[in-house]
Amino acid sequence: MRLTVPARRGFYALATASTLLLPISGALAQAGPPPVTVAKPVVRELVEDDEFIGRFEAVDEVSIRARVGGYLDAIHFTDGAIVKKGDLLFTIDQRPYQLALTQAKAELEVARTRVKFASQQLDRAEALVKNGNIPASTLDDRRREFLAAQADVSGAEAAAANAAVNLEFTEIRAPFDGRIDRHLLSVGNLVQADQTELTTIVALDPIDFYFDVDEREFLAYSRDARQSGTSLQQGAGGIKVSIQLADKAEPPVTGELDFGENRIDRETGTMRLRARVPNPDLVLTPGLFGRVNIRGSLPYQGVLVPDDAVAADQDRRIVYVVGGDNKVSAKPVRLGPKLYGYRVIRSGLKGDETLVVNGLMRVRPGVTVTPTLVTLPPEAAGAESAQ
Repeated sequence: MRLTVPARRGFYALATASTLLLPISGALAQAGPPPVTVAKPVVRELVEDDEFIGRFEAVDEVSIRARVGGYLDAIHFTDGAIVKKGDLLFTIDQRPYQLALTQAKAELEVARTRVKFASQQLDRAEALVKNGNIPASTLDDRRREFLAAQADVSGAEAAAANAAVNLEFTEIRAPFDGRIDRHLLSVGNLVQADQTELTTIVALDPIDFYFDVDEREFLAYSRDARQSGTSLQQGAGGIKVSIQLADKAEPPVTGELDFGENRIDRETGTMRLRARVPNPDLVLTPGLFGRVNIRGSLPYQGVLVPDDAVAADQDRRIVYVVGGDNKVSAKPVRLGPKLYGYRVIRSGLKGDETLVVNGLMRVRPGVTVTPTLVTLPPEAAGAESAQ
């Protein structure tokens, strides 16, 4: 009895193992090539772009100072208002300058009277010299007096004009259109000529955007500008830019490159560029930060693939290509930026290959697959736009 029981248990265990192996072997026998989704890459004309961070600056900015001294008499603007060229901003007490102008005009009249009298004396002396009644030296004295009187008139005219200009300078006006800051001095304070700052004005339309690029990008943009028949430093070939503000609710604004500095900064190795942007609604303000997108290449036929079709093989990127016999091979590729919801392939693909776009975990080089061909749209669903 003791010999019979262990024998039955061993037989039962062997039978159970055999039973378990039968379904697994059958499943392996029934498994075929793994199904995958394949597609042709998207081939379309591309223009790559670059992104930089920069800041808006006013095209024109001025610190308002008086050209003449005196006590501030009146302020004619509201703090923060939009002013036009020629608008009256401040008035300095005009009374001393009005008196100075009146005095200068009176001295001018005296000088003109002296000229008239000296002219009459000269005419009389010329007549008397002809008759021999006075010596020639007297005629010379009369001519000298006349010429001196004429010079006095010129001096008096200059003094009167200077007094008129000083009186005009008591009215401080806006030199250009823009937004004015708050007044920095109240009525009744003493204003020092050419020293006391009264306020500032910045021009808003158009407005400039400054940003820095490295040497490689500078050379690329310079090449594009030369192909447009100009230089990056002067005009920049009208290269278009798009600028996104910090508030994503604000739509991007567009402008054109119009200036680049005349040398590379030795410390940073960068070149500062400028784009000029229309600002008719005056939303853009000097000092705002923004991200500028600028064309980084000339138009070319590019190859685009979904990010899901790209796999990693140690330190390189690969895609799986399905051949005519449905066998998979790996191709190394060099990636570029993301455009239209796809990844740009800079090198490694021609654009006519059949790629595995779904099911990468089921394939490896040399495996035969069951492909299902789909067509990729020109722009991936949910893509924002070409940067």
